[in-house]
Amino acid sequence: MARRHKTSPAAAVLDIVVMLPWWAGVTLALVSYLLLHGIAAQPVVASTYPGHLGVMVTQTLWQTLADFGQYILPFLFLIGAGMSAWRRQARQKLVANVTQSKAIDALDGMSWREFEMLVGEGFRLQGYNVTETGSGGADGGVDLVLTKSGKNGGEKFLVQCKQWRAFKVGVDVVRELYGVMAARGAAGGFVVTSGRFTDEAIGFASGRNVNLVDGPKLHALICQARIGVQRSPARPSTPPAKATPPSAAPVQAPSCRSCAKPMARRTATRGANAGREFWGCTGYPACRGTRPMG
Repeated sequence: MARRHKTSPAAAVLDIVVMLPWWAGVTLALVSYLLLHGIAAQPVVASTYPGHLGVMVTQTLWQTLADFGQYILPFLFLIGAGMSAWRRQARQKLVANVTQSKAIDALDGMSWREFEMLVGEGFRLQGYNVTETGSGGADGGVDLVLTKSGKNGGEKFLVQCKQWRAFKVGVDVVRELYGVMAARGAAGGFVVTSGRFTDEAIGFASGRNVNLVDGPKLHALICQARIGVQRSPARPSTPPAKATPPSAAPVQAPSCRSCAKPMARRTATRGANAGREFWGCTGYPACRGTRPMG
């Protein structure tokens, strides 16, 4: 999705602070003021020795910059904190509007920015840490990067948002995200749209760790996640994954053929099998035993 280009250092600082929680921006404002005020308040020691002239000039320059910066930088941090709080409220309002509507037409009429905010908040409700990349480009970059604390906290997932209500998302979009996943070592990815996917896109994603989330599925996931958070705020709900038939029995993890230790589900992040799942020995790296899924 298209984004504006950064026009100044101040705009770049604001964009970074806006992606942080509001209290982080307030903390940065306080810390930056205390540090810069301490530098600005230091007296400049005058010296007539030629060798000390350069040191005095440098100290004077730093104090001048700190004198202005002690007000400007905290002010920018506070503005960013306010924008962060406003966006947080806007995301929560979008989620409330979607969950209160019984039809998926609640996604219609949203701007691309609102749709991206809604998708990000939906993944936050699923227990993910969400980073908005702010990448440029004509609707072709990764919009969100997901991480999750816990056992697989080192894994990341990439999200591409497509607010295409009038068109179906084709296989080229899914193939593009899959290539970026392999290049960046992502464990999985999501293509989210308010519309639908073509049969070719669905076929390409099948068997790969790429989740396709259309309008009805996004609406259902947000509603389910919000209800789960309201019932148990301290426990994040299960992250979205490809649907498993209700009648299917859970897959029993096999034992390693090399050391007999239990195996765990893994996802290849590079090579020809990037994005595919396999069984890996829990004794890794001492044991490198693997078994294919299925």
